[in-house]
Parts: sequence; C-alpha cells; structure tokens
Amino acid sequence: MIREKIYRLVEPRNKESKASRVYDIVMLIAIAIGILPLMFRTQYKIFWYFDLISGLCFIADYILRWCTADFASKRSKAAAFAIYPFTPMAIIDLLSILPIFNLLGPSFKIFRVSRLLKILRIFKVIRYFEPLEIIMAVIRKQSKILMAVFSLALFYIFITALIMFNAEEQVDPITGRVLYDDFFDAFYWATCTLTTVGYGDLYPISDTGRVISIISSMVGIAIIALPSGIVTAGYMDELRSRKEKKGLEHLDKGRL
Repeated sequence: MIREKIYRLVEPRNKESKASRVYDIVMLIAIAIGILPLMFRTQYKIFWYFDLISGLCFIADYILRWCTADFASKRSKAAAFAIYPFTPMAIIDLLSILPIFNLLGPSFKIFRVSRLLKILRIFKVIRYFEPLEIIMAVIRKQSKILMAVFSLALFYIFITALIMFNAEEQVDPITGRVLYDDFFDAFYWATCTLTTVGYGDLYPISDTGRVISIISSMVGIAIIALPSGIVTAGYMDELRSRKEKKGLEHLDKGRL
C-alpha cells in the first residue's frame, strides 16, 4: 500500500529504512533554516527563501502525517483522521506552518505574530531527537505525579510569599520604599528562592526576613529535587523498556 509506505517514510522511529533517515535529515534541515532567521534582527533576502522552503516542507509533512494518521492510532480510520488535527504535535505543526502566509503579501496582517509562531518550530525536533522524545513520554506517563509536585511547589511559593510580604516591612534604603511594594514582588522573590536562582534584585533586609529566607531556601531545594528524581527514574525505565522491546522485535525477525 502506498499510504503504508508513506507512513514508514515519515515515521521517525523507523531507523532501519534509509529513505526514512534521509527524510528525517531533510526535516531537521527545514527546521534549522526555519529557525535561523529568528537569530538575526536584520532580515536578509535569503531568509525569505528559507521561510518558503521550510514552510513548504512543513506543509508536505503535515499532509503526509494526516493522510497516514490511522496507522499510528488505535482508533478507527475515520476517527483517527478526524482527531489528528487536534493532537498536540499536529497543532504545533499547523501553527508553525501559518507564518508562510506572511510571505504572500502585506495583506495578511493577522500573521504579524509569525515571528513568535516560528519559535514553535523548535518543538518539531522532538519527533526526530530520541532523547527528547523519551523525556516527553516520561512526562506523559508521570504527569499526575509531576502535577502533584508542581501544585506543592506553587502552594509553597504562595505561603512563603504571604509570610514574607507581611513579615518584611523594612524600607529599602536605595529606593526609600517598602522592599516588597506589592504581593507580586513577594511572589516573585519566593519563586526565585525556591528555584535557587537568586537574581539579587529583591532580598530581605530585616533579621526576620532573613530567617524566613533561610528556611525557604532549605525547603525549596528539597521540593525542586523531587521532579528531577521522578524524571530521571522514569527516563531509565523508559530506556530499559525500549531496549527490551527492540530486543523482542529482533528476536521475532530472527525466528521469521
């Protein structure tokens, strides 16, 4: 079947096919030249061609994946075709295609945000870079646990910001104003403290505020370490699972 051959061509996991590997390389080049203009303030003439070439490649890729959506789905053929445009990667693909309409003429004012939409093209690399694909798979599998950790971190930031906002009432000698002028300043400080970023633009002056900052930093390190451990453990499990799956596939081929 022609559609089955197309699916094997566009499927990034099909490493054994030379044509599929060439297709992956072409798409990676299209992504690279599509992102390159974003690294320059001056838009040179050659960037117009880069946008056109990459945009055409993205359109072709989107159509080919949509036409073969049923092969990658466990749903019925009609349902697979209907649902595909609403899948996360398909939405990213579509948004990364939209900037090409900006090349057709100035009448497409709505696509003035094309420069921002082009940034989404970098997410297309996930399909062709296996480590990123594995991390995304781990995040999907551990989404409930990671959301629980995220909720805990958000709650901790809110509580810490609330305590600091009401405890730190010293006036900043440089600005002559209260250090945390509004709650957002305290929330921003609590976020930086939790993530151990520490920009140094906001910091407590009073002894009470410094004690709160010490406790916040120590607890924050423990909270930040949680998702790292979860993702690392999930990454190793996913690698092990994929190796076992590949081993079984090679074993089945050997028997045939």
